[in-house]
Amino acid sequence: MSRIIVFGGHGRIALLLAPLLVERGDEVTGVIRNPDHAGDVEAGGASALVADIETMDVEALAEIIRGHDAVVWSAGAGGGDPQRTYAVDRDAAERSMDAAELAGVRRYVMVSWIGSTADHGVPEGDSFFAYADAKWAADEHLRGTGLEGTILAPGTLTLDDPTGRILIDPEGRGEVSRADVAAVIAASLVEPCTIGRTLRFGNGGEQTALPIAEALAC
Repeated sequence: MSRIIVFGGHGRIALLLAPLLVERGDEVTGVIRNPDHAGDVEAGGASALVADIETMDVEALAEIIRGHDAVVWSAGAGGGDPQRTYAVDRDAAERSMDAAELAGVRRYVMVSWIGSTADHGVPEGDSFFAYADAKWAADEHLRGTGLEGTILAPGTLTLDDPTGRILIDPEGRGEVSRADVAAVIAASLVEPCTIGRTLRFGNGGEQTALPIAEALAC
């Protein structure tokens, strides 16, 4: 059994992830900002922890991370306000990594996006620029830590049923169901081969996609 703390515990992916982890015997803490969301988190078998990660410093984050075996960052501002996007998707994410190091929790899985590269190509005047810039900065911060980090970079998210199969795509294309992203997170937490890697993926086609465990293997 592992103890997993999931930031962004009420997100669509996190709500699909928690039952997968609980079913295999893990203990899950879902971090949420709105206490009204606690029931949804707990319905999936996780424990809800109300905390405002946007304002917490490294020491405060370390206190809630300490005692866990792994951190999953699936939190986000949801777009719209660039200032808040940077505050959550970049600054809070980076603080959580520093907090994980401070707390002695080395395993860290970042849910990024398939286009998170230095040359992501989003124009500065585009409303999506803040998100693209913030995610790239957070990914780079993780690469610079001493954590056992994995960056998962899914393609455009869909509400399709899970396929159980993905295509690793270094070129950064494709769509993928949220349910399959949740399954990839769960699998990556127990697959040492994912440590230190950035995995860009989509669902691919029937002829190209592999079972998730096979796709993540070395």
